[in-house]
Amino acid sequence: MHPESSTAQGSAGHAITTVRPAPVAVPDHVGQVANRYAAQSAFADYRSRKADNTLRAQDADLATFAAYLGQVGVQVDPQALATDPAAWQGMTWGLVKGFVAWMLKQGYAVGTVNRKLSTVKVYARLAAQAGALDTQELALIRSVQGYGRQEAKRVDERREQSRLGAKKAEPVGLTAEQAQLLKTSHPDTPQGRRDALLMCLLLDHGLRVGEIAALEVTDFNLAEGVFTFYRPKVDMEQTHRLTPDALRAVRAWFESGDAPAMGPLLRGSRKGGALTEAGMSERAITARVRALGRKLLGIEGLSAHDCRHYWATRAAAQGTDAFALRDAGGWSSLAMPSRYVEAAAIANERVRL
Repeated sequence: MHPESSTAQGSAGHAITTVRPAPVAVPDHVGQVANRYAAQSAFADYRSRKADNTLRAQDADLATFAAYLGQVGVQVDPQALATDPAAWQGMTWGLVKGFVAWMLKQGYAVGTVNRKLSTVKVYARLAAQAGALDTQELALIRSVQGYGRQEAKRVDERREQSRLGAKKAEPVGLTAEQAQLLKTSHPDTPQGRRDALLMCLLLDHGLRVGEIAALEVTDFNLAEGVFTFYRPKVDMEQTHRLTPDALRAVRAWFESGDAPAMGPLLRGSRKGGALTEAGMSERAITARVRALGRKLLGIEGLSAHDCRHYWATRAAAQGTDAFALRDAGGWSSLAMPSRYVEAAAIANERVRL
């Protein structure tokens, strides 16, 4: 192509010629190569951006999908669904719709059904970007709907089994008095001081169990009364100011010499109460919270998640606004904290005019 030119009259009567460069045409084969490259890397690029916890959850969701497909006569490698667009060739909205019905029949909680359906939709979209799935079929797959809260209640009322495993349908509710007992009713022993610190971090700061397991000794600044920690679920680093109870528990843990010199903050327990060298796994934390709930309150099935629910509910009841609660709890939207906060008996009790 040749450049275009135009002539205009200048202020002094002189002709001014302006030359505009011709548009550059991208050869068709170059665009096709770029499209193929982007398609081939769609899955890898998406997964490279996600946290490890997210990928583990998605892999588990796709394994469930593969198990369902196997039962209806479609054999597919679960790992291929997460990495290979070709594994999605021939996928239809009918299969996805059947997956939802199958999960409900198997007894999966509605929230789990919604999450697994969402994962399938995400990877179907990636497969369509890679050219392995027809865009019209993708539109039909995306039309398969999960369940809202009221719909979930009606579904659960009409099926025999509404939940797999021992996970609770509703959290264990705690009063302020019970929370105080869990934070302070511990013997002055290494294990007792560890338990007091653990419960303060759960009940006063709303940390997730994985966030507590990952805490390091160097995350705490006792002089300023703060600690800094990482939230892998939302890829966020935060600093919290320790509450009075939590600060006392941290100081007792460090000043007694119980805390490791370096590395993980907490220490596990052996039978008899002796502590291990360093580190407390998520499973060990979960088991200890359950044991303390039974021992101190006579409550069966208390979990770290129940403590986070208490923290969010208590904070809201004390007048914490939704935005501050979202930020302090490490949520990415206002929708998530609202699921943890219990409705007030008087609907407008927290409204300030």
